[in-house]
Amino acid sequence: MRILVAGGDGFCGWPTALYFSERGHEVAIVDNMIRRQWDEELGSNSLTPIYSMEDRINAWEDKSGKAMKLYEGDLTEYEFVHSFMQDFKPEAFIHYAEQRSAPYSMIDREHAVFTQMNNVVGTLNVLYAIKEIVPDCHLIKLGTMGEYGTPNIDIEEGYIKIEHNGREDVLPYPKQPFSFYHLSKVHDSHNIMFTCKSWGIRATDLNQGVVYGLWTDETKLDEKLYNRVDYDGVFGTALNRFCIQAAVGHDLTVYGKGGQTRAFLDIRDTLQCVELATLNPADRGEFRVFNQFTEQFSVLELAERVKRVAEEQLGLTVNIAHLENPRVEKEQHYYKAVNSNLVDLGLKPHFLSDELIADLIKTAQRYQDRVKTSVIAPSTTWR
Repeated sequence: MRILVAGGDGFCGWPTALYFSERGHEVAIVDNMIRRQWDEELGSNSLTPIYSMEDRINAWEDKSGKAMKLYEGDLTEYEFVHSFMQDFKPEAFIHYAEQRSAPYSMIDREHAVFTQMNNVVGTLNVLYAIKEIVPDCHLIKLGTMGEYGTPNIDIEEGYIKIEHNGREDVLPYPKQPFSFYHLSKVHDSHNIMFTCKSWGIRATDLNQGVVYGLWTDETKLDEKLYNRVDYDGVFGTALNRFCIQAAVGHDLTVYGKGGQTRAFLDIRDTLQCVELATLNPADRGEFRVFNQFTEQFSVLELAERVKRVAEEQLGLTVNIAHLENPRVEKEQHYYKAVNSNLVDLGLKPHFLSDELIADLIKTAQRYQDRVKTSVIAPSTTWR
């Protein structure tokens, strides 16, 4: 297939591009490289060294003998979107190209507006280009479980049957997003659902949980192929951040009581889920929603597990610090989400193991000189 990966320089996008290329698909990457600029803005960096996109693609071609196209530009500029869609004519469009940090979207008005404009307008441009140029192209859109919030009922996959005043209907599951970032994802979902109904677009919305891990079979072949991994208070996510904190002797930063429960999955399962969605496309006019995760943990459960592995297997001394929660969220709540659609398609999960946690900590120890401890603490408040 001709598969286009938007956001192919990012944490999920880069290993996805390599994964499909290795399996014989014709892959093109679209990216404006802005993720690297955000590191400079925040004074942060990736734990692992990240080479330029040109060096990454050349290294992949040297290792695999397979070439990948690169289109460098911004999805909010329609002329650019129209140009690369006309040139490549993808059969599948895997869309990671959005600002994906809740804290970043909450820094101030400017960052909230940027997040909404970047994410919503970019996706709208993609939808119009699909309609005008490749109407049979399947859009695989990375959404987020954060669209749902933490309702006191089970979280279904995108839709819920409602009975009201003697009548019933299947309606979109209610959305209670956590941040301006999550709100942008809700707007995306509504826009995509509308265009599927109105234009016959085929789309799969992958409401993804928090992704942990680092290595895939392809990224560990060469240092120039390494994936990025974030540890700062803006882009770093819970498990990866805790492992890096343990490696450098920093307190594990648990916000509030740590009872916040979320859905999680291994980076390797992100690739597996995206592949299953790509190879089993939605029908024309269908907007289907898959909840993309494999396990559920509270933040405190993860911190305690990292502490145990670090102490028992690596002889480290680890302290868990309960910080004042910078977010406005429930810290104790019911959380049970359904994830049967991808399992039914054949998902074989990699469940979280002590070995993976130990490997993440050891990797962080290897690169600990790159860690800037001044950016670990949360610096953005929701209030």
